Amino acid sequence: MKLQNTTPKQIHSSTLNSLALFSIIFLLCQRGSTSAHLSNQTDKLALLEFKHQIANNPVFNSWNTSLHFCQWKGVQCGHRHRRVIGLNLTGQNMFGTISPHIGNLSFLRFINLQRNNFHGEIPHQIGYLYRLSHLDLTNNTLGGPLPVNLSRCFNFRALYLGHNYLVGMIPVEFGSLKKLSRLDLHSNSLTGFIPTSFGNLSSLTVNFLEENHIRGTIPNELDRLTNLVFIALGENNLTGTIPSSLFNISTITNFFVTSNQLTGTLPANIGLTFPNLQEFAIGLNNFHGEIPGSFSNASQLQKLDLSANMLTGQVPANLGSLQNLNWFNIEKNLLGNNATDNLSFITSLSNCSNLQKLGLTANNFGGEIPSSIGNLSVQLNFLALALNHISGIIPATIESLANLYSLNLANNLLSGPIPNSLGKLQNLQVLVLKGNKLRGKIPSSLGNITMLYALDLSDNKLEGNIPASIGNYEKLNMLDLSQNNLIGSIPNNVVSIFSLHLNLSRNLLTGSLPVEVGRLKNINALDVSNNKFIGSIPETIAACSSLEYLYIQGNFFQGIIPSALAALKGIRELDLSRNNLSGEIPEDMEKLPYL
Repeated sequence: MKLQNTTPKQIHSSTLNSLALFSIIFLLCQRGSTSAHLSNQTDKLALLEFKHQIANNPVFNSWNTSLHFCQWKGVQCGHRHRRVIGLNLTGQNMFGTISPHIGNLSFLRFINLQRNNFHGEIPHQIGYLYRLSHLDLTNNTLGGPLPVNLSRCFNFRALYLGHNYLVGMIPVEFGSLKKLSRLDLHSNSLTGFIPTSFGNLSSLTVNFLEENHIRGTIPNELDRLTNLVFIALGENNLTGTIPSSLFNISTITNFFVTSNQLTGTLPANIGLTFPNLQEFAIGLNNFHGEIPGSFSNASQLQKLDLSANMLTGQVPANLGSLQNLNWFNIEKNLLGNNATDNLSFITSLSNCSNLQKLGLTANNFGGEIPSSIGNLSVQLNFLALALNHISGIIPATIESLANLYSLNLANNLLSGPIPNSLGKLQNLQVLVLKGNKLRGKIPSSLGNITMLYALDLSDNKLEGNIPASIGNYEKLNMLDLSQNNLIGSIPNNVVSIFSLHLNLSRNLLTGSLPVEVGRLKNINALDVSNNKFIGSIPETIAACSSLEYLYIQGNFFQGIIPSALAALKGIRELDLSRNNLSGEIPEDMEKLPYL
């Protein structure tokens, strides 16, 4: 084999080529390193600018040059490029504004600044963060309009801006966020209309626009949101009807449109088209028609609030199949027709073993309360049947509802005595039986309900003495026994309880006003008018330093007006008329600032 000769010139040329290639590679590596360094510096400077817009906060103790910014509290970096991909400073009591330099954190994927005290406007520079998928600024005091630029964040999956002070209209451009799954703008001051472009948000599962000032109708285009699970449009100024096609989105579990001016009827097959329904609330609107019996097919239903509308007809008797129902509120409608069978549906509700709240107030229900009411869920804690035409007696079986904390049967036609068995409701905090035709004595067993803070038995035909056991109440804020036929004197311990409002007026009570009345340090209103009290007005009443309303007219009090009444600096209304008082009005009473 013949070896090829290599000349010195060729060797020199080869060496130069190798050196050139090495130089190029070195420069490229150096350029990449410099670029990465500059990018990291950009992130660091942006974070420092963010910090400078916020008042001193312990979170920033780690934000110093001794640590790489990826180790700063609340900062998350990617493993590959060491760029900031997340900023999580939720609930850190931060006070300040959001720096526009946040838009320089170009690798950001999520921002979570909820539950702080950020004010000012949302920087439009956030719209430059095209990688951003999650923005949560909930529960701050941010104001100004929604930046249109946010629509450029086409990777948005979740946008939470609720509980702020945002104003203006929702940008129609938000309809281009095709990947958006969760939108929360609730509890702001947004105006205008729901953009029809929202129909393009094909990935949307949560649409939370409650508590704003949005007006107009619900767009028909929302029926294209076939993945929608949670829709909340309540407490706005919406009008018109709910698009019928919206009731065909079978994925919906939570449907809230309360406190608007919506009209129309509910589809007869709503329980079939909403098979996954868990919460349905349309209260405080103008819906009419009947309650669809098909609700019984929505087997997962937990909350059904149809209150404050104009619904008519009978309550379906098949709702007992809703095993998960815990809240059923149909107050303030036109349900029932004052017939004897109006409350028969209560029997079926005894199968709702999770029922906690039952609101039937202010309808046209007639008839008697069925004894089966005692078979309702032991979890029931709220029961209201006030302002109807219900007659008959209060069933003693109510004693079985051991967890009741509120029982309201006011303003009906109930007669007979107050059952002694009510004293077994040890968890009761509110008992309202006013405005009926109840007779007999006030059961002393009511004194066993030591948790009571409101007891109203007014406007009945109760008689006998005020039981001393009422003085057992340690937390009573309101006691109203007015407009009955009660006799005898006021037990001393009754005027020693912690009460803000005490009304014993329009009875046949006798004796003197106990000097213990001075122990009512926190009482706001005291009314013992139109009885048969005698003796002098106790000077100890001057110790009721919180008293604003004092009515003792229409009795047989005698003697002089105590000068001590001038110590009631907060008194606003005082009526001493129609008594046997003598002497002059104390001069110091003229100095009472609110009288």
